[in-house]
Amino acid sequence: MTFHQETPASDGSALDIPVPPRDFGTTRRMLIATLIASIVTPLLFLGTYGYFGYQSRIADSSEGIDRLARVAEEHAVKALDISQEVSLQILAMVRDDGDAAIRARQKSLHDFLEDTTRRLPLVASIELYGRNKNLLVSSNSYPVGLQSLDQSIVSASAKPAGASRVMISPPERTSDPVIDIFNLTLPRYDANGRLIGALVIALRRDYFLSFYERLTVHDRALTVGLFRSDGTTLVRVPAPQARRPSTSNQPLFEAIQVNAHSGHLKIFSTLDSVEKLLVYRQVGAYPLYVTCGIPVSTVTSRWLGHDGLIAVATLVPCVGIWLLVAFSLGRLRRERTAWERWKAEFGMRVSAQETTRQMKRMGALGNLVANVAHDFNNLLMVVKANMELARRKGFNGLEKEVIAVERASISAEALARRLLSVARKQPLHQEVVDVKVWLEQDASLIRMSLGERVSLQIEAPEALLPIYVDPTELQSALINLAVNAKDAMPEGGEFTIRCENIVIDTAKGSLKAGEYVLIACSDTGVGMPPAVARRAFEPLYTTKAANAGTGLGLAQVIAMCEQAGGTARIESAPGEGTTVSLILPRSVKETGDVQATAPPLRDLGHEPTKGSILLVEDNEEVAAGLSAVLEVFGWQSLHAMTGDAALGLLDAGATFDLILSDIQMPGLNNGIDVAEKVRRKWPTQAIALMTGYADELERARHAGVTILSKPFNIDDLQALLQSVNSPASRNAWSAAARSN
Repeated sequence: MTFHQETPASDGSALDIPVPPRDFGTTRRMLIATLIASIVTPLLFLGTYGYFGYQSRIADSSEGIDRLARVAEEHAVKALDISQEVSLQILAMVRDDGDAAIRARQKSLHDFLEDTTRRLPLVASIELYGRNKNLLVSSNSYPVGLQSLDQSIVSASAKPAGASRVMISPPERTSDPVIDIFNLTLPRYDANGRLIGALVIALRRDYFLSFYERLTVHDRALTVGLFRSDGTTLVRVPAPQARRPSTSNQPLFEAIQVNAHSGHLKIFSTLDSVEKLLVYRQVGAYPLYVTCGIPVSTVTSRWLGHDGLIAVATLVPCVGIWLLVAFSLGRLRRERTAWERWKAEFGMRVSAQETTRQMKRMGALGNLVANVAHDFNNLLMVVKANMELARRKGFNGLEKEVIAVERASISAEALARRLLSVARKQPLHQEVVDVKVWLEQDASLIRMSLGERVSLQIEAPEALLPIYVDPTELQSALINLAVNAKDAMPEGGEFTIRCENIVIDTAKGSLKAGEYVLIACSDTGVGMPPAVARRAFEPLYTTKAANAGTGLGLAQVIAMCEQAGGTARIESAPGEGTTVSLILPRSVKETGDVQATAPPLRDLGHEPTKGSILLVEDNEEVAAGLSAVLEVFGWQSLHAMTGDAALGLLDAGATFDLILSDIQMPGLNNGIDVAEKVRRKWPTQAIALMTGYADELERARHAGVTILSKPFNIDDLQALLQSVNSPASRNAWSAAARSN
């Protein structure tokens, strides 16, 4: 979506600028929140699902091994019950017969035991021992040799009841034939309960191994075992995997001590050296236990194998969302960069437009100020001319009044000069200035401008370079800065003028590369906020109270510097004072050189020579005042309103000793045009120009004519008239005409 913003311009117009969405922070936060949600939500779901899935897998595995343990228990109970029945039949046959009676029946008993062993695959052998633990009858051999019972039988005065009297031996191996067995030993008692022997039934371990292998054939990770109550291993599938497996299962023994019947454990198996889930169950009432276990790592891997696929299937679309959000964040970052660039370009455009409008306003203001000052100078010319006439006529009793008007005209002339300086049209009288010497001479004026509460410090080294400026303008600039400093330090302070030579290696703005003199004027006053400092050099801008300032001071300072080829800069902060730096270019002339002008005209010691003057001036009041002064000096004058009219008179054959023309006039030919045409057509004709604008001086100088800056003194006019008939001046004018 494209938005449009009406951006108001300072001139009242509106700029219709397409503006992209600007709330990048909110959009970015939303995308990041989406990214976090797309990560946290599935991970939370998968974590919860995985946790319960794992617990369910553990429970299922526990239930599975519990079922297998029950099956193994039933199998063991049946096997032991069969062995118990066989033992009861045999014990019933021998009853409480002594050893001699049993030996007498050895053949028949051997046949019965052999037949029973052949019919029962789990039984490896059956043997009957007497009172002294001597072998009486065996299913494996007839007759028996001398063999005793290695296993000790606990004697008891009272006959134990039930199957609890069965004793089970550790696993062992027979020699002929080689068979892995474990023995069930049942003691024999007489009618008085005295121990008279024992029946030993050897059970095949491979009988149980083959059954346990069938139980675990579908899952090789399962383990099934048969153990004695002390933890001794009788049968186990698969065989223990530990590097040095123990003969007994100590964790199982400890669990039996707590719960002798059955239990579920999560233990570290000493037989396999792994953590396992284990179920144990007692085999009937026998001192035997069946176990079934599975490694926890197997359960975990199977859980990961199953739920991992679900997790991957769930995360695939989430990864797509993550990539999409990451792409959106990258695009948002690029859009923000583009928007910032657009914003900067738009700001530059607005700034350029504002600068252009400001320049137009300043140009219009400068033209207005210049025109006002020009007209003001013309009026001053009338005033000064008439005051001179009054002086020449002895004042006629109005001497005090005329002198008061003269004083007022001096102030008015200074104001007009300042206005023209701000408009950059003040005619400059530049000369080479030794800043150190000049400051020492004008220090008193600057000190007077500061008042009594502000002290003046001047720091100017001996090796300071000379500059080429208008001394009067430089003096006005420093006085303006001193007055501003005094106003900024109402309680007193210090005003410092520090000078130094600087070198600018590369052009910066309006400054060209070269050597300059820096005149830094610093005060310890209240300072300026940045907004005020930025506008300080604007004409008519002032922060003083009404009627307390014109706003031309700093504008005149920067105008003077720029007209001299330099610039001015300001540094200020509230409470830290202000420093205004004047940067003025080094003079290429030597100290004492003067500006090349027309030959010297003043010789006040001689009476002016009578003659005729063509006065070209579009202002009738100025023309009338000048004509009156010329008449007092003894000169005849003819007034022409325009340059075109003056050239018409000359073309008609009129001759004059001097042509005195203003530069700015209506018509096709201004004063400079008149001077150039007169130089070409009448080379020896004396001509002088009058102006109040600095931008007309350079072209006028190229025309090779004498220039009077308005408002000029009557002494300057008298010196010009005195030199008109001077042969040296005529030769100089002729030489100037030939060179042009």
